[in-house]
Parts: sequence; C-alpha cells; structure tokens
Amino acid sequence: MNTFEKIVALLEKNHANFRVIEHPPEGRTELISAIRGNAPEQAAKAMVLQVIAGAAPVRYVLAIIPGDSKVNFKAVAKLMDGKKSSFAPPEVAQELTQCVMGAVPPFSFASELALLVDQRMRSAGELFFNAGELDKSIALNADDYFRVVGTECCGEISAPVTANA
Repeated sequence: MNTFEKIVALLEKNHANFRVIEHPPEGRTELISAIRGNAPEQAAKAMVLQVIAGAAPVRYVLAIIPGDSKVNFKAVAKLMDGKKSSFAPPEVAQELTQCVMGAVPPFSFASELALLVDQRMRSAGELFFNAGELDKSIALNADDYFRVVGTECCGEISAPVTANA
C-alpha cells in the first residue's frame, strides 16, 4: 500500500470528512495552494527535521506548520528535549516518509518519525495537503485531523512569514 492509500484508509477508518483533489504535479506550498484554491494558512506544510541532544542518537520529527509560516527550529528542539534542530538530509527524509519532497503528508507512518504539529493548524477549519503524491491532495476537516492524530503532538513550532515593507 502506498502513502496515498494509507492516508485514505486511515481517514475512512476514522470516518473523517475529507475529499481528494487531483491536480497537475506541484509540491511548492504557494503554487499548490493557488491551484487548490486554499488560503496559505490552511496548507499543512510538512518537513522532516532532525533533533540533536548531545550524545543521544539523532531523533527525527515530521513538523507540520501552516503554509504561510516558517519553522521555529529552537522551539522544535525544546519540545523534543534536544539542543538543536535542523532539516534532515533529503535522502533521510525521503526514506522515513516514503515520499518525494513536496508530497509529504501531515501523517507519520514510521515509528522513528515523531509527529509535531503547530497549534495554529487547529484553527484552520480545513487542512489541505499533498497526499504522498505530487498530483493528489486532500482537503480534510481540521477537527477530524486532530481527532485522528491526537492533540498531544501540538506545540508552538512556527511563526508567520511577514512581508518586508
């Protein structure tokens, strides 16, 4: 079962309110949001981070933030009891998610990839994300998303990007 099929099965099993959107292949948040017609803050931007905590092994986190934001690496490290965090190497990210970059969904199917979601996603109303493939997205009720993944994975891990005046 590929990632898209896993997501659909998970959402159907949990009776989530969602719809599949097929579109031209695109993984960049600002461009795919325009194609799907969603507000940037409704886009669930997924990125794989690595957290370092001294001599402890590197831990990996799937950070989910609003599409109009940037990740707060210090906040992620603190929430994960680490000293610092950064982007994981692309080959590690692809191995852990089984997805090409830009198609990573806001769900972790790997036990070694912890899920951490910015709390602002709870008020998005509806979340939009590429669903394991660059040409398929899902629109998902935000309450249903958190009912499926839980709220213990929430934290303040991003800041809105502001335009320079």
